Amino acid sequence: MSDRESMPYDVVIVGAGPAGLSAAIRLKQRATEAGADLSVCILEKGSEVGAHILSGAVVDPRSLDELIPDWKEQGCPLAETPVTENHHWVLSASKKTDLPDFLTPPFMHNKGTYTGSLGNTCRWLAEQAEALGVEIFPGFAAAEILFDDDGRVKGVATGDMGVARDGTHKPDYTPGLEIHAKYTLFGEGCRGSLSKEIIRTFDLAKDASPQIYGLGIKELWDIDPALHVPGRVIHTQGWPLGEDANGGGWIYHQANGQVSIGFVTWLNYTNPYLSPFSEMQKWKTHPEIAALLKGGKRVSYGARAISDGGLQAIPKLVFPGGALIGDSAGFLNVPRIKGTHTAMKSGMMAAEAAFDAIQAGRAHDELTAYPAAFEASWVKKELSVVRNVAPLVKKFGDFLGSGLAGVTMWAEHIGIKMPFTMTHKPDHATLWRKDLVKPPVYPKPDGVLTFDRLSSVFVSNTNHEEDQPVHLTLKDASVPIDYNLPVYDEPAQRYCPAGVYEVVGEDTGNPTFVINAQNCVHCKTCDIKDPTQNINWVVPEGGGGPNYPNM
Repeated sequence: MSDRESMPYDVVIVGAGPAGLSAAIRLKQRATEAGADLSVCILEKGSEVGAHILSGAVVDPRSLDELIPDWKEQGCPLAETPVTENHHWVLSASKKTDLPDFLTPPFMHNKGTYTGSLGNTCRWLAEQAEALGVEIFPGFAAAEILFDDDGRVKGVATGDMGVARDGTHKPDYTPGLEIHAKYTLFGEGCRGSLSKEIIRTFDLAKDASPQIYGLGIKELWDIDPALHVPGRVIHTQGWPLGEDANGGGWIYHQANGQVSIGFVTWLNYTNPYLSPFSEMQKWKTHPEIAALLKGGKRVSYGARAISDGGLQAIPKLVFPGGALIGDSAGFLNVPRIKGTHTAMKSGMMAAEAAFDAIQAGRAHDELTAYPAAFEASWVKKELSVVRNVAPLVKKFGDFLGSGLAGVTMWAEHIGIKMPFTMTHKPDHATLWRKDLVKPPVYPKPDGVLTFDRLSSVFVSNTNHEEDQPVHLTLKDASVPIDYNLPVYDEPAQRYCPAGVYEVVGEDTGNPTFVINAQNCVHCKTCDIKDPTQNINWVVPEGGGGPNYPNM
C-alpha cells in the first residue's frame, strides 16, 4: 500500500499549456451551462504557469475566439500586437531573397494572427480557468501514471519532494500526492515523459508514422526603437544549414520594443557534429539579422523541441481512462509553424467528450467521442492539407523539396487531394558515423551578438535543486563512452542546447560521460536524438527547470 495521500477529481490535466488550460476552461464552461458540479485540477511542473512555456509565437486566434469570444476585451495580452507584415526570406551567406506572397497559399500569410508571449497568454488563460473554479497546482510535477486493477488509467501521482541524489530522504522529505480522476488528460507538450509511457503502454502509435521533431532555440531581444516595427513577422530558410539538415528562422516584432528571434533545426539531421545551438548563433551573423540586433540587448533565452510529424504521426488519442491533447499528440502545422490553435482545439474536443461521459455516469473508459470529433474537425482538415510538406523537404532538399511542397499545398488548398501520404524515419536513426562527415565551422561567441551555452542558460533563469536524483537517466551507463563516442563522437555534447552533457578526460585516455543535470532547460532533445535511445528524460523535482518570464 502507498503511504501517499490521495485526492479525487472528476478530471485531472497534466500540464498548464494552451491545450490543458483550454480543456479545463471548456470543462467548467460546460458544467456551468448544465448546472453541474465538476471538479477539475491541473498539475504544472513549472514553478508557475508559463514558466516552461516557450514559443515563437505567432498565434492564429481561431480556437481562442471559440473558447473565449471576448478575449480581447478581457485583456488577453496576445491582443497587444496583431501581425501587420508577413515576409519570407531565403538566405544565402550574405544576401536574402524575399519570397513573394503570391507563391504560397493564403493560409501561409498570417492574416488575422497575433504575435506575443505564449507564456503570458497561458498565465492569462490560467486566470480565466481559476475564475471558473479550476484548481491549478504549479510546482507539482506529475511523475507516475496510476492504473487500476483492470489496467485502466485512474490518475497520476506527483513526484516525491526532498529526495537526495543518492535516493535517501532529506529532512524536508514529502511523499508525492496521488490525484485520482475519472479521466486524465495528458497535455505535457512535446515528448512528454508520461505521454511517452502512455503511448508505449497502450501501443497508441502502432498505426502512425514515427513522430519526428525540431529543436527551436529562442532569444528575446530589446532592440533599437528606430528598427522596431510592431507586428512585423519574418521567416527565413536556407543558410546557415547545409544540404544534410533542414529548418529555418523567425523574427517577430512584438510589444514593448522587443523582438522574438529563433531558429528551428529539424532533428533528422545526419552530421553528428552539427550543433543546433551553434547554428542559431551563426544565423544571427547574417548581415540582415545582425543589422537588426546592432545596439540591442539579449534579455532571455530558451529551447524546446517541437513535434514536426504532422497528421500521419498523430497516435491514437484515447485509452482507457484518458486522452492525449496538444503537442503530447503532435498537432503542429509544420509549414505555418503554428500549433497553439490546434492544441487548444484538441483540448476543447477532449473536454467535450469527457464532460459528456461524466454526465452519462461513465469513468475510466475510452473517450471515443474525442477522436471522432477530431476526424470531423477543421484541425484534421488543416493538418491534412500540409501532411506531405516536411517529408518532401527532407527527401528532396530545401529548395526542390520546398517547391514540391508548395505545389502540394496549393493543390490541397484548392481541393485537389494528393493520393499519397509520406511517412517519416525516426530522428534517432538518421546520424552518420563521424568518419563520414566534416564538422561545421561555427563563429566564436563574442558576447554581444553571439553567445556560449552556459551564459545562455543563465538568462533562461534555469534552476534545479542540486541534491536530487538526476532526471536524465541512462538505460546503460556504458553506452556513451563505449559506443556513442567512437561511432559519433558522442553527439549529446552538441545537440543539447544547455551544455548538460560533456565528455571529459579524453586527453588523458580516460574519457568520462558527465551529466550536468542542473543546466537542463527541459527541451527533451536528448530523449529524442540519442542514437541508441539510451537517455530517458523523467521529471525532476517539481518547480525545477527554466523560469521564462516573457517567452
